[in-house]
Amino acid sequence: MENVFDVLKERGFIKQTVFEDELYKLLGSEKVPFYVGFDPTADSLHIGHYIPIMAMAWMQRYGHQPIALIGGGTGMIGDPSGRTDMRSMMTRETVDRNCNCFRKQMSRFIRFEGENPALMVNNADWLLNLNYIEFLRDIGVHFSVNKMLTAECFKTRMEKGLSFLEFNYMLMQGYDFLKLYRDYGVKLQMGGDDQWSNMLAGANLIKKKEGAQAYAMTFTLLLTSEGKKMGKTAKGALWLDENKTSPYEFYQYFRNVEDVKVEECMRLLTFMDMEEIKELTRYKDERMNAAKERLAFEVTALVHGREKALAAERQAKAAFGAGDEEDMLSVTVGSDIRLVSDLLVAAGLAKSKGEAKRLIEGGGVSIGENKVSDAFAEIPEEALKKGEFILHKGKKAHLKIIVK
Repeated sequence: MENVFDVLKERGFIKQTVFEDELYKLLGSEKVPFYVGFDPTADSLHIGHYIPIMAMAWMQRYGHQPIALIGGGTGMIGDPSGRTDMRSMMTRETVDRNCNCFRKQMSRFIRFEGENPALMVNNADWLLNLNYIEFLRDIGVHFSVNKMLTAECFKTRMEKGLSFLEFNYMLMQGYDFLKLYRDYGVKLQMGGDDQWSNMLAGANLIKKKEGAQAYAMTFTLLLTSEGKKMGKTAKGALWLDENKTSPYEFYQYFRNVEDVKVEECMRLLTFMDMEEIKELTRYKDERMNAAKERLAFEVTALVHGREKALAAERQAKAAFGAGDEEDMLSVTVGSDIRLVSDLLVAAGLAKSKGEAKRLIEGGGVSIGENKVSDAFAEIPEEALKKGEFILHKGKKAHLKIIVK
């Protein structure tokens, strides 16, 4: 395909666009600088950022220049989009540290050096020193309060009270688009569907201030079959930082996605060829397991590198009896632990002793081949003497326990 728009559409990225025919011609006829905004509220990206980053990677492959805009300025206010409460404000030092973490993680997907390098810019560079009166006269005059109040990003905040601080957010994001248009020739903003109102505000501002056409494109959200956002685990968000979500946990998450979501995940989260994706996911039976393993490997390799993906794959196979037990994920515990419930907590398979007891009583815990049914059961003496054994929680969590 010669036009990246065709690629993004075929793979299911595009949710909404404006002036689609014009944008299609633009992307097929010239190299277009574009940007995606990232709110630096944590020191790691998470799975919710994955689709925008993949879209940036596809755009760069077709010659368009990606600009990752870090919201160092807007992040000090907080985006009200999709929120029912007000975000906490961050210091400049925290924002700068998070920016560095983001760049490192993004570098696995997009190039910041060489031919057509991506850029990372921080809107704190132009927002923090704005003269407020001049800003209102120059930018605020082009925004209708009546129209802003109808925007989806404000509706969920109206019930609890929308602060004037947050009300400024749309003006600032619109100004970002204008600033990037002026400084880098950016004609397209891309991002999550919750940013649609803010994107349109920016495109309209460019039209009013520069008399130029600007474009917006939002992406599909990864949802479960029940309509909930994918990426939530028992421990919380699925992070791209291995210190927050290990490569093994990351691999296992995608190894266990619903059968009906495998093809979509392959299209959106990997660079696999579409024909191969269709072939791997054409069977709706036990052969889907091979597709899940391939998905888990490809996604983990993109985020953590091939070596760690291979290690996670070996650990997963060992845990399910299809590989070498030496490759199984292991946890070392103290010899003073005697109760199975305490062991589950120490191994990270239960958040509390109460949860551990409920797991045992529910029949979901085994040591080796032996099911544990007593909530107050002790670890078998022979297992302790041996110094290592396999702890099973349900069908998906299997750990080698090493006793020291």
